[in-house]
Amino acid sequence: MKVPKSLLLQQQYLDTWENYILSKESKVYPTWDYVAITASNDFQAKGYEHQIQQRKDFLPKRTKFITVPDEGNQRVGSGGATLSVLRKIKSLEEKFSGLRILVIHSGGDSKRIPQYSALGKLFSPVPRVLPDGRSSTLFDEIIISMSSVATRIQEGMVLLSGDVLLLFNPLKIDFSLSDVGCLTFKIPPEIGKNHGVFISGKNGYVTKCLQKRSVEVLREEGAIDENGFVDIDTGAIIFSCKYMDVLYSLIDSDEKYFSIVNSKVRLSLYIEFLFPLGLDSTLELFLKEKPEGEMCNELIEVRKKIWDLIKENNFKLKQIKLSPSAMIHFGSIREIMNLMNKEMDEYRDIGWNNIINSSSDNVSSYNSVLTPGCQVGENVYVELSYVHRKAKVGKNSLLSFIEINDVVIPEEVVMHGLKQNNGKIVCRIFGINDNPKENKLFGKIINELPFGLDGNLWEAKLYPECDTMKEAVSNALNIYNLAHNNTTSIPNYLEEWKKYNKKSLSSGFNDADSYSLIEWWNRMTDLVKCGKVERLIYEKKNVENVKGLFNTTKLNPDQESWLKSKLERGDFSDKIRLLYYMGVAIGDDNLINQSFVEVKNAVVYQTLNDKKYDTSLKIKKNKHKVSLPLRVNFAGGWTDTPPYCIENGGKILNCPILLDGNRPVEVTIEKINEKKIILESKDLDEKCEYENIEDIQDVDDPFEPFSLQKAALLVCGIIPKTGGDLSEILERLGAGFVINSEIIDTPKGSGLGNTSILAAACTKAILEFFGIKYTENDLYNDVLAIEQIMSTGGGWQDQVGGVSKGINLVTSEKGLKQNIIKRKLNISEKTMEQLKQRFCLVYTGERRLQRNLLKEVVKRYIGNVSENIRALDKIKELADEMAFALESGNIELFASLLNCHLQYSKMIDSGATNGLIEKIFDIIDDMIDGKMVCGAGGGGFLQVILKKNVTKDMLHTKLRGIFPDSEIDVWECNIDF
Repeated sequence: MKVPKSLLLQQQYLDTWENYILSKESKVYPTWDYVAITASNDFQAKGYEHQIQQRKDFLPKRTKFITVPDEGNQRVGSGGATLSVLRKIKSLEEKFSGLRILVIHSGGDSKRIPQYSALGKLFSPVPRVLPDGRSSTLFDEIIISMSSVATRIQEGMVLLSGDVLLLFNPLKIDFSLSDVGCLTFKIPPEIGKNHGVFISGKNGYVTKCLQKRSVEVLREEGAIDENGFVDIDTGAIIFSCKYMDVLYSLIDSDEKYFSIVNSKVRLSLYIEFLFPLGLDSTLELFLKEKPEGEMCNELIEVRKKIWDLIKENNFKLKQIKLSPSAMIHFGSIREIMNLMNKEMDEYRDIGWNNIINSSSDNVSSYNSVLTPGCQVGENVYVELSYVHRKAKVGKNSLLSFIEINDVVIPEEVVMHGLKQNNGKIVCRIFGINDNPKENKLFGKIINELPFGLDGNLWEAKLYPECDTMKEAVSNALNIYNLAHNNTTSIPNYLEEWKKYNKKSLSSGFNDADSYSLIEWWNRMTDLVKCGKVERLIYEKKNVENVKGLFNTTKLNPDQESWLKSKLERGDFSDKIRLLYYMGVAIGDDNLINQSFVEVKNAVVYQTLNDKKYDTSLKIKKNKHKVSLPLRVNFAGGWTDTPPYCIENGGKILNCPILLDGNRPVEVTIEKINEKKIILESKDLDEKCEYENIEDIQDVDDPFEPFSLQKAALLVCGIIPKTGGDLSEILERLGAGFVINSEIIDTPKGSGLGNTSILAAACTKAILEFFGIKYTENDLYNDVLAIEQIMSTGGGWQDQVGGVSKGINLVTSEKGLKQNIIKRKLNISEKTMEQLKQRFCLVYTGERRLQRNLLKEVVKRYIGNVSENIRALDKIKELADEMAFALESGNIELFASLLNCHLQYSKMIDSGATNGLIEKIFDIIDDMIDGKMVCGAGGGGFLQVILKKNVTKDMLHTKLRGIFPDSEIDVWECNIDF
């Protein structure tokens, strides 16, 4: 079995992070004095400086970071760039000795990976989340890994390639020479033929430096060892201070510098400064070595000078072999796609992953949002992009710095968005296998396509400048269609294409707004957190998973804009969960409360949407009285409560009950001569007189004694929600009136639906007092709206139970407006007689605590707490099962199902019972077959099914004997038929 290299490097990789932290925080730990980054021009250098500034809190404070652009903003070669670094350092320091210098050559224009041109390959993504939570880049990885190398050299310069990541054990480096060192790995010659290869002789000194030789040549030269490997030039070189001094002598005056460091001479680090170091190299071979640019007399003269200096000082090149090791090249689209989709298992042991800080859970992606519902094909890689839910992405494609909505991205293409310095947007599209250095687009010869262009893909002015990303994406897709003759739907597009100002791939290097790209990168980092919240909601994951996603208590502007946009487009379910999950994620009670406001507004709107303030109403009766029973819930409680019933429909089994033969809820309305409204409550001993309409319209305080009655007046259309004059309204109605409400001889917090049934009685009385026609469904939904207006929440089962007769199975279909259907159970007289004898209410003597219980239960439902949702679904099923048991005449089964319901109720709310309730149940356990709390529980009444031959008097005697000084007792009750 092959062991991944990453497993062998795992500990060293972890150690480099610890050394990196030491280099940041310790005042004595060896670190780089300078880190120099070469750039192609001033513009690219400024982009690098901006990105370094973005990381200032994460970089070693004792290290000076400098950027060195190519002289004259023209390509001077990697060797010329090296000399420019020496010149820059010498302008800052008296001497090289004693300095540790790291040079990262990153001045390329990224022709093979154009999406990285603007920011540079050095800052291309690396599929790793750093221990501090940041998404890594090649720059970050180099700085972290090289922090250990700084401890292995006393002085000198280490030079690296900016598109290669080296993974190795830094302890293998021991460089204290006065010459030059090269770090090499063992690789197959099939890979080595595309790179430099070293052949070493005695004591590890390099005899030959071979640049990009065929496998046959490598074999002829003896570069392939007995195991079939070659020593590859990794691009990592170590210069001694003496070698730096000698090279600097080539440019120690302005005249010398400008004559050597220019685009014509174009020196190569790996040819001009390494080839002559080979012990078997000759001047003749050196002068024939293929240059980085064009061969010219000036270059020949420079090579002769370098040769003489190297031979005079007897410099040699020491090979430093590193094993185990790995070299990852970020040099082409294909290499990146293979890494992200095929080779990731090779690097998982060092913490790499093909999904990095993205909202996706199955698409290779980096700092990207893939909205649930989008369709993405196989082997797709998405980086720093936003894919909305209606988008489709074909297989084997790459998206970079782009946002797509309801479009279809073809297979095997690269699409890259780019904002330019002029503010315009360009979307570049080309084939995944296209080489921009060649003259093909989507594998087709460019000059054979309908665009009328010649030359290579890099320079072809194909891509229209657009005002928006959406327009740019549309134009890119039309380019694809034109190139593939898919023009039936866009016959005039070629003419439209010609009207645009076009840009080439090279514009990503020359005209891009790197600052905007960095802002986009930061924006995507922030939006990924939002995208993860959205995915957790979509996948119905517990809200607890959002905790820790945001390291802040406030959304930034991009996140606020995202939330606003989602709320504007989302449906009811989307809105309530987005608000709740985001509120939990950042600990914002305002957002959490807004989730409940959204429920309230939806219910109230659906109820009142068809109702208008009726200016034609008149009082039709001098006095009207409504009396209603209370209700007992057998099964399904909580499933009638929004938002559960809105999203799933509810199901309840309940019935109305009389206490001591009475209907305890009474509401009376009576005309009075005064132009005012009087609200009275005998049981609360409260009375308020209203002469200002604003006082009646204020219903937001659920603790105000008459908020329920005032809300009923609004919902019934007697009083407008806003505006109006009370005196004028009463004049039109024909009189003032008094509403007297009372719940007779029933304790508060009983669990028997007191408040909702009082709301039903008020509503029923008002509607009938004013002669307003209504259905029972209207009444149920009116009460639902009243409770939402009062901000107390609640469902519809209480009002249904209070208005109905007999035992009913009550259901509603899902939907914002609840359509409630009742079915009165067909229970035999024998069964009904048994139930009358065996059903019993026990009062606990305790009121339920004001625990804001309803809101907590709803929170757990909105927050997808699986145990809560499972319990709700089960008690909904129990309603059917218990109805079947009663209609089958099986009281024992009914009692056992009541016990099951109690267990599920405790799963929904652990406070459904308490120590006293459990003690009561325990004491009477030998006398009962079934037990359940009434309502939400926690106090009030308990309901039990007595065993056969046990009477209510027997239960009364036992309870009074054990609890003589309390209110705990049996209450006389009867089902209201």
